[in-house]
Amino acid sequence: MNFLTTSPKGSLDQLIGKFDRALRVVSGQAISRRSYPGHDLPDGNLSEQEKNHSAGLMRVNHVGEICAQALYDSQGANAHTEEIRQQFQHSGIEEEDHLAWTAKRLHELNSHTSFLNPLWYAGAYACGTIAARFGDAVSLGFVVETEKQVEAHLASHMKNLPTEDKRSRAVVEQMRLDEIAHGDAAQALGASSLPAPVQAGMKLMAKVMTTTAYYV
Repeated sequence: MNFLTTSPKGSLDQLIGKFDRALRVVSGQAISRRSYPGHDLPDGNLSEQEKNHSAGLMRVNHVGEICAQALYDSQGANAHTEEIRQQFQHSGIEEEDHLAWTAKRLHELNSHTSFLNPLWYAGAYACGTIAARFGDAVSLGFVVETEKQVEAHLASHMKNLPTEDKRSRAVVEQMRLDEIAHGDAAQALGASSLPAPVQAGMKLMAKVMTTTAYYV
């Protein structure tokens, strides 16, 4: 049976499964399959101002991972081939590590995740669904452009995080390496280049998200 063909009961089960997964993602119940980067590093002697700044940046990163889960979930569900569906699933698993790591670091900094997580997840899921409807090449191109922007964003965080915040730096650096690998994998599977206006729109949406999530 084709993996895209399901019975009514199967469709209902999938819908329930997706809803349950969305709840777990936005409520911070992600599970890391890999070790927490920097777990053996000292927490650093950070001032309150530095802790707040690190927390703001890590909250932004956590929101980015909420969006990544939504994107990979939606794009995987609407992929046209099993190979590409599996690639989205594989990348999503690694992104779930990022989600758990950033949540843990926020806890260590005595801070909180974004109060707007349900909104971020819903918006990203819609974007991923729309991209997937244009075909696998466009969907993969969306991944490539997203990961390119995320990698640049994480590189800027490496410059802006307090020097003594070695744990946050370790998390961000591993995330950056993973994002590069995800983009390369999508490119190798036949990603198409997105039009310049679409790329600009993605950057604008990312700017709104990062500016808001730093505080809320």
